[in-house]
Amino acid sequence: MEITHKYDDIINLPHHVSETRTHMPMLDRAAQFSPFAALTGYDAAVVETARLTDQKLELDDMQKEHISEQLFELQERISEQPEATVVYFVPDEKKGGGAYETASGKIRKIDEYSQVLSFTDGTEIPFDSIYLIQSEALRMMENE
Repeated sequence: MEITHKYDDIINLPHHVSETRTHMPMLDRAAQFSPFAALTGYDAAVVETARLTDQKLELDDMQKEHISEQLFELQERISEQPEATVVYFVPDEKKGGGAYETASGKIRKIDEYSQVLSFTDGTEIPFDSIYLIQSEALRMMENE
């Protein structure tokens, strides 16, 4: 008794080669089956939504006054280009909140009119974004 299968009649036939169309390269053939993104930009939107931001901490009047005094003291020594480390808040451009960043270097200018602290590397920090200032120059002034 011979066992027959559904495709026994065609299983051993030679592979068809078209006379009018060129053979598709393997890379192009694989591209037909690559995932299809029906919602363009959806993945980026999910990543953006999941990205965390910090809320800006509001300083009380005493903290604001302390930072103002530190800026004044640094302004007194601006000709020496004192070094400082400043922690400040940078608002997020795409959604609420932002991130705290740290800048360090020599202070080039403290502009009272524009309310901006500038480092020699070009970094500019608005006064109202400053959370913390640390500087050896400030420590030296406290000890005088």
